[in-house]
Amino acid sequence: MLKNGKFFLPPPMDGSDFKELFKRLAAAGAGRPLGSDGFPAGPWTPELLAEAISQIDSNRVGVDLRTVQLWFQENEKGISTANIRWLARIFGCDDPVATTEWQMELGAAQSRLTAKRRDLKKSGVGAALAVPEVSWTATVEDETESRAELALESDAKGPNRRFSLAIRSEALFTRGSPLNLPASVFAGATALGFLSYITGIHSATYGRADGVVKQVGFLWAPNWTFLFMVLLPLFFAFATEMLVFWKYEGRLKFLAQGARVESDDAWARNVEASSYTYWAVFLICVLFAGLFQWIGVSLIPLINGSGNYAIDWGKLALVRPEVISVPMTLVFTGLAYLYMCLCFYLLFAGHILLYTIVHDLWKLEAESKMRSEEYRRAVGEIGLRVMRGIFRCTVLGVLVAICMKAQSAYLASNGEDIVTWIANDMSSVLYEQGNDSNSFSYRMPTQYSSLLVAISSCVGFLYGSIRFGKRFHAPLWKMSAVVALLFASYLLIDAFDGFSILLCIGTLLATYGLFDPEFRRWRTNELGNNQSVS
Repeated sequence: MLKNGKFFLPPPMDGSDFKELFKRLAAAGAGRPLGSDGFPAGPWTPELLAEAISQIDSNRVGVDLRTVQLWFQENEKGISTANIRWLARIFGCDDPVATTEWQMELGAAQSRLTAKRRDLKKSGVGAALAVPEVSWTATVEDETESRAELALESDAKGPNRRFSLAIRSEALFTRGSPLNLPASVFAGATALGFLSYITGIHSATYGRADGVVKQVGFLWAPNWTFLFMVLLPLFFAFATEMLVFWKYEGRLKFLAQGARVESDDAWARNVEASSYTYWAVFLICVLFAGLFQWIGVSLIPLINGSGNYAIDWGKLALVRPEVISVPMTLVFTGLAYLYMCLCFYLLFAGHILLYTIVHDLWKLEAESKMRSEEYRRAVGEIGLRVMRGIFRCTVLGVLVAICMKAQSAYLASNGEDIVTWIANDMSSVLYEQGNDSNSFSYRMPTQYSSLLVAISSCVGFLYGSIRFGKRFHAPLWKMSAVVALLFASYLLIDAFDGFSILLCIGTLLATYGLFDPEFRRWRTNELGNNQSVS
């Protein structure tokens, strides 16, 4: 039958569920334009159907290709109410009466599919469908994703659900109040600060063999105070904001209305795909950065009474036993290292999630190239917002590494405290005086761990710059310059006299970038010219 130059099939009204009905219509090519020879153009494919739905004038957001692929597959996924409307337009060949009839038929078919799946689950037959066959239109990638989807559903709903570190880590950022994670980290640092007061190591000095009196109190160490009370809470706040935006708002802009369930499932698959990465990072942080480092840096030197490590608050009992005892130090350092390794796992998990956002954005954008210019402009705004958020997190990650390396370098220097040490380094250049800042040689594992933090912090931003560099050339150029300067400042800490000048410049620019990532010029006549600054 012919309607509006397209191949039309009337609703069969045979009681088929959505999967059965859709398979027949897709194979017949219902709703496709007739060929030049007057015969049907052939069956629907996911790509052709997604493009046809997206080209409907009243459908401003189109439909996600992944959503259409799920219709073709033998799985438990049906179709949303919003997509029923667009699919009815296709099968109804843009005829109002036929579209209404198909809308009713598709709605009834979806209801029958839901009832059928519910009955199967109640009868226990659903357990036998662990790995469904994929229809003839699905690709190998579709089959893999379909199995991953069923595994996720089994994890969430099955009686013996499997623990997923990736999903649980993502939930810490996206579920509950955005203040939960930053406040928890801040509270842990505050608790350690109070314990340092109780034990008497909050502010303590010791006289080194060369006569230099150094401040090694817990509250004077920026890698334990400023890092955990300012930088990490800010990082988690920005990362949480970005993840919540992408998961519940930004990602949905690429999909059809009402595709929230499909979007959540696809995002969960993306997160779960990096499961091995989360476990690797967790083991490295807990075992090596936490347990083994505590044993090597604190436990063994405190028990043996010596070690080739710089004296800090964790080894103050070796030189000033009247301030704190060895057993008390072991307890305090054990708690501090446990807190530290868990926080750093969350830091790395945040970077993995940000990388996942960039990769997900790139894939969705690649699938939406067929859309209108207005749609692509809206997508570009989402992409730029994502890159601004990742830039902020990158800056904070490198600042974390700077705090770690600066404290390590200070302990080996001749400075009396870290503030005086930096001030003397600046004055050594201004007044052309030498600054012998490394008279002792110690083993400093923090130098290595800080390098790992700095590099991992830049991975997500570097990946985003490669993927979207052509589209956001000017803003990304400025952001990349600041990240490069800050990273160079980190590498050159204590490398030459006057390094602190470069460090201060990089830190000031990076701090400004937290408020204005694109480094736009502030104008007094912004409102008059209808310009905005974000």
